[in-house]
Amino acid sequence: MKPQDTYRGPALFSYGFRPFFLAALLFGLLVIPAWWSVWTGRSELASVLAPVDWHVHEMVFGYGAAVVAGFLFTAVPNWTGRLPTRGWPLVALLSVWIAGRLAVVGFAALDALPVLLIDQLFLLCVAAMITREIVAGRNWRNLKVLVPVALLWLANVGFHVEAMTWGGADTGRRFGIALLIFLIMLIGGRIVPSFTRNWLAQRGVQRLPAPFGRFDALCILAGVLALLFWALVPFHWLTAAVSVLAAALHLARLARWRGLPTWRNPLLLMLHLAYAMIPAGFVAAALTSLGLGGPSGPAHVFGIGAIAGMTAAVIMRATMGHTGRPLVAGRALASAFGLLVLASVARVAGAALTIGPLDGIDLSAGLWTLAFAILAWRLGPWLAGEKVDRKRATPTPPGRSLKAAKADGGRRGA
Repeated sequence: MKPQDTYRGPALFSYGFRPFFLAALLFGLLVIPAWWSVWTGRSELASVLAPVDWHVHEMVFGYGAAVVAGFLFTAVPNWTGRLPTRGWPLVALLSVWIAGRLAVVGFAALDALPVLLIDQLFLLCVAAMITREIVAGRNWRNLKVLVPVALLWLANVGFHVEAMTWGGADTGRRFGIALLIFLIMLIGGRIVPSFTRNWLAQRGVQRLPAPFGRFDALCILAGVLALLFWALVPFHWLTAAVSVLAAALHLARLARWRGLPTWRNPLLLMLHLAYAMIPAGFVAAALTSLGLGGPSGPAHVFGIGAIAGMTAAVIMRATMGHTGRPLVAGRALASAFGLLVLASVARVAGAALTIGPLDGIDLSAGLWTLAFAILAWRLGPWLAGEKVDRKRATPTPPGRSLKAAKADGGRRGA
């Protein structure tokens, strides 16, 4: 029997996904304009990290870690049957995350070692809190979820150590991105075909996504190998070879998930498109290793296309599902995802793309910022507000009966 729910505090801290998804959205909205200002020389950075290192670090261990925490604090209660972590523990954890962001940006002018010690606390606390819940719920088989959290923590520490030792974290930047891509291959490889299968089955479609099997394990193994080569030896010809293999396998994996029919469901289609950016990133890595593309290309295909695209889609779906809204993207959220795709293309094009006085980097920063402004505008009030009755939240299109709208909303909710 599930424990009685006695929480009476602010809705924002009633569930782990709420503060951390909102923090990620607001951070994504603010950090890229700040980075663009530094990149263009309009402002200076006080961080102990070099400007490019700070940019990548904050996107991986600032934005990315917040989304991972929100996802895990939503999933763990479902696994354990216990009430979610809420209230003051979430307030304290969010404060630790904010302290890390302020320390890394140079707010208190701390030396490199104190910055490391403050910044690494967040993922360490996340791991400790998740361990407590899993152990208390005796849900031993899900202790394995601590492995990716521990790897992210180690990668963060390694990033700081490399920067302190060598004056830059070139390898650490790629490792951080690679770890988030690994998580998408692992977790996305479960949720994308699962959501697609449910949606297609409710429509009586006979050809359903292939279940997870040995082929998926082979794809993940090849992907991990390609990511390791890219992180360690990005300009070696072997990186090109394993990256092409990984791209081919992950394209085949994606095709097995039956994504084409999901064009009728934009919220579901987003997941497939975001995952497609993983093989695209491997192709970019292969081109870079052969001297046919810029060194930042793979990082931005992976970072903007796959990581930002997938996390945005997951945040949308989780926010709607857990706050009682119908699982319908609507024009605004679908446009936000499209802007992120365009931002990825513009950033890879870089200086080769110019529109008036703006190049691809300027355009990418603008498109990203607009996308996150829309996401924060639409999802922010839902994350901070009370859960609503899903039936009352289901919109009724003009000219349709309420009964028909509810039936369609139920089908879309798969």
